[in-house]
Amino acid sequence: MKRYTTVGVSMLAGAVLGGAAVQTIRAQAKPPAYIIGEIVVKDQDGYSEKFLPARVKATADGGGKYLVRSKTTPIHGAAPAPRVIVVQFENLDKLLAWTQTPAFKDSQTIGDKYADIRIYAVEGVAP
Repeated sequence: MKRYTTVGVSMLAGAVLGGAAVQTIRAQAKPPAYIIGEIVVKDQDGYSEKFLPARVKATADGGGKYLVRSKTTPIHGAAPAPRVIVVQFENLDKLLAWTQTPAFKDSQTIGDKYADIRIYAVEGVAP
């Protein structure tokens, strides 16, 4: 009988420790982060030929994934900028690190010549 009690207590302890480990791992997971950009193009040719290739490469190199790159359609309230982008990053730390890279800064300098660009970061929902 003592043997069964020992095995039962051991199994219960293992389940509790395993559950605690899973909760700890989940608590450490960082939510994805997103760059949202609102763009008013001033020079379409320069924007398309010089800015876009530089920014798309910088974004890919920085681990970003475009989710939205399109013109807007106002539905309700004040209209947004004519173009909006949404780029997903693994987490806010990686997103902010990307904004400090030379590739991002160089592409932003190019973009400022051809468009008015407003960008900001938001965190998503934790997995």
